[in-house]
Amino acid sequence: MTLAQRLQDALKDAMKAHDDARRDTLRMAVSALYNAEKAARRPLTEDEALAVLVREVKTHRESVEAFAQGGRADLVAKAEAEIAVLVPFLPAALSGQELDALVAEAIAEVGATSPRDLGRVMKVLAPRVRGRADGRLVNERVAAALAALDAPGAAGAPGTGRTGEA
Repeated sequence: MTLAQRLQDALKDAMKAHDDARRDTLRMAVSALYNAEKAARRPLTEDEALAVLVREVKTHRESVEAFAQGGRADLVAKAEAEIAVLVPFLPAALSGQELDALVAEAIAEVGATSPRDLGRVMKVLAPRVRGRADGRLVNERVAAALAALDAPGAAGAPGTGRTGEA
């Protein structure tokens, strides 16, 4: 069953149960998928649909932060409730160890040796972690791993065979 079908089924169940908050949140998600489909002028793939839902959850999380800074506890609670409705439709989040293993695997696959290879590693890694880890966190982990690789053999360091040339 596709993500869109699961959302539609959950929407029907929420309507039957007269769960207004859940219904409204699911309608928003279905509408976001519909709008993305219209913008693409074709049916969305499962990965594209997942990306739309991830974007919606991310937007709600950013809203929670903004509402908290603005002292709007009522809106914080509403946004958190909406996140709680959408999160079960996302794939299970990666643990720190799983993410580190995927980062190491991607670095080895690309043959990355320095922080300059960040883009190449992210290109390989992004599809593997989409919807399962925050992009900012993934980027930080990759950058840290690449920096650790580069640290012992810094440019021009004695015994590394590097001359400092780029």
